[in-house]
Amino acid sequence: MLPPSPRPTPNREETDRVFQVAVCGPRNCTDEQAAAARQVGVLLAEAGAVVICGGGTGVMAAVAAGVRSAGGTVIGIRPGADREGASPDLSVTIVTNIGEARNAVIVWSADAVIAVGGSWGTLSEVALARRRGGVPVVVLDGWRVVGPDGTTVDDGIAYVSSPEEAVQQALLTA
Repeated sequence: MLPPSPRPTPNREETDRVFQVAVCGPRNCTDEQAAAARQVGVLLAEAGAVVICGGGTGVMAAVAAGVRSAGGTVIGIRPGADREGASPDLSVTIVTNIGEARNAVIVWSADAVIAVGGSWGTLSEVALARRRGGVPVVVLDGWRVVGPDGTTVDDGIAYVSSPEEAVQQALLTA
């Protein structure tokens, strides 16, 4: 069961500011990952969160469609100099012309990060979020970060198996 509304993160004062969740994932994803991302979008919108994503295809388009179908707000941070390739389901498209550096904009704008699936770009977003610190990182059907000793790094990363669990972890641990 999801909380009725998102809580503020511990590192900010309680305000009326809306909770922002980044949802990251590959532009080339499986049908299962797309379905999971869409459900994550629905659940986040129902919880009142604003979703931030890369705004393109694959997981990004699926989460945008889920958010839109539930009447929520989804912001796409695009890497190029124009809106070409942006998902039609975005509420807002931000054109950056900074390439992959936009991953840092996505992560630094979020109160929590959910990664669905995995690509090199997704891994960079997970790494940036962990390097940033202070925000929960939730991974659903994606990268498992392994330390030099061969054990899974789980400090600050929650590995989950369902969209419901991903959203719950993101909203409750932030």
